[in-house]
Amino acid sequence: MEAKPCIQSLTVKNSFVLPPDTNGHGTLFGGQLMRYMDDVAAIAGTRHARTPVVTASTDSVDFLAPVHEGSTICLEAFVTWTSTTSMEVFVKAITENLLTGERTVCTTAFLTMVAVGEDGVPVEVPPVYPESSEEKWLNAGASERADYRKKRRKESKMLAERFGADFPWDPTHNHKD
Repeated sequence: MEAKPCIQSLTVKNSFVLPPDTNGHGTLFGGQLMRYMDDVAAIAGTRHARTPVVTASTDSVDFLAPVHEGSTICLEAFVTWTSTTSMEVFVKAITENLLTGERTVCTTAFLTMVAVGEDGVPVEVPPVYPESSEEKWLNAGASERADYRKKRRKESKMLAERFGADFPWDPTHNHKD
């Protein structure tokens, strides 16, 4: 497969922050912001792989600044690194007050997207290569982040196995000693 530049997958999405998207404080629900992030990451991953993708993981999402009702939210995403069937996608979210022009980064995150065929089985993705200094910086740390994700996934599987699908309030089924 022929390698593609990171910029080729660039995806940008802008949205007004409307009342149904906000909490009692008049700021964007965190879950709504995460939904937007997943959406742009999926578009960037699909644009790179030219096949459907699914979300495998989202790295920590720290909400650095509130996104107020009436402002806009702009999300930028692009593929920073690839493995055989997976892609790391960097997402940056910026809030903007359109009346003052003030712009603030409200969160950044890495999402791992996996390319899948029509049968739902993972398929190979083309390699990606960085060109700008920012892309090179993100790409340089990607394999270390991927190793961390593998470790974290293993721990998540152990937790899922330990706690299972039983109801936690059912004392006859929640003893795993």
